[in-house]
Amino acid sequence: MRVFSGFRDAFKIPDLRKKILFTFFILTIYRIGCYIPSPGINIDALRKQVEGSGLLKFLNIFTGGGLSRMAVFGLGIMPYITASIIMELLSAVIPKIKEWHEEGETGRKKITQITRYLTLGLALMQGSALIVAANNTGEKGQVKIIENLNFAKGSLILLTLVAGMALLMWLGELITERGVGNGMSILIFASIIATMPTEGWSLVKAVYNIHPALVVVVLVAALAVIAGVVYMEKGERRIPVQYAKQVRGRRMYSGASTYIPIKVNTSGVIPIIFAASVIHFPLIIANFFPSLQGVAKSFTTGSWLYFIVYTGLIIFFAYFYTAIIFDPFELADNLKKYGGFIPGIRPGMPTTNYISKVVNRINLPGSIYLAIIALIPAIMFVQFGTAEVPIGGAAVIIIVGVALETMTQIEAQMQMRHYEGFLSK
Repeated sequence: MRVFSGFRDAFKIPDLRKKILFTFFILTIYRIGCYIPSPGINIDALRKQVEGSGLLKFLNIFTGGGLSRMAVFGLGIMPYITASIIMELLSAVIPKIKEWHEEGETGRKKITQITRYLTLGLALMQGSALIVAANNTGEKGQVKIIENLNFAKGSLILLTLVAGMALLMWLGELITERGVGNGMSILIFASIIATMPTEGWSLVKAVYNIHPALVVVVLVAALAVIAGVVYMEKGERRIPVQYAKQVRGRRMYSGASTYIPIKVNTSGVIPIIFAASVIHFPLIIANFFPSLQGVAKSFTTGSWLYFIVYTGLIIFFAYFYTAIIFDPFELADNLKKYGGFIPGIRPGMPTTNYISKVVNRINLPGSIYLAIIALIPAIMFVQFGTAEVPIGGAAVIIIVGVALETMTQIEAQMQMRHYEGFLSK
């Protein structure tokens, strides 16, 4: 009842109501664009190709089914997310980009502009690869995805995909500026939610065919997974921080006590996306070199090698990405500048070493948690023969993370106006 009353109170606030309705309006445009196919595409042949490819099916989830139609928004928002991740990684090796990060609003505008150009470049590459791959499908006697492909038709399809990506990027920025939550995250959230009914029904049918009673077990397991993800995503290790007394003018201010929150899952969903890209790489290479088909089959979903390598990659990328985005030295330096210290730990390098030790320790259970969630679709595939699992992998982490973030933002605006929020006790 608290959630429903929270929604009712949110719509009582005029400016918040406008933001929520504007967000729904943009999402409606997005979903319509996911159903408008590019010209010259055989949708039935494309859908069969996507369903038979693990990598394409993985990408199709993040496009809300738009990839299976090669729709106007068929590339989804993933090129922008990839460009943002690349810029984040480059900031660790290029000092100029790191300086822009520290310049505040001016620096962020420069980074955003470069990210946009990089997004268009990635969209061109991804769109071209999709067109070439679609043209190469269809054996003798089978219907090809793109019939009679020539330069003009290919250019028109590519222009449609890239223009749709640019429009989608703009729509995401509009949500961030005038709507509720982070626009890019909301679009990915909507994409995954859109594919959940179909995937959920496929899972229920597969389980029901084995034994009807198993449907209840799977539903209970789904709720348990969601509850576990919420618990882990909200979990954090709090490092206590004490600030020394300060004298400003003629007044003395007593030292404040606070804490540094270190999330259990510091790296978010990025390790799963990186690991999925690497684990599917042998399958992509095998398409060009038939002699490697035997090696590629060893990495197919459900094999023991797949489980071992995928788990190792997720743990590796969790530590790797955390090391890039989290700088203990900078955090310790800022504490020292503002007169803060961790009780029992000397300022300077001892503080840096202590924070690094805490982050490395908490990263292990966080990375194992990511691996378990990511392997749920593979486990269900082995047990029930279906990889369409809406309760596992990167999807459920993104759904929970975006939902919590958006609800927190709405709650903050409601509490500013003396309303109880969704998460208020």
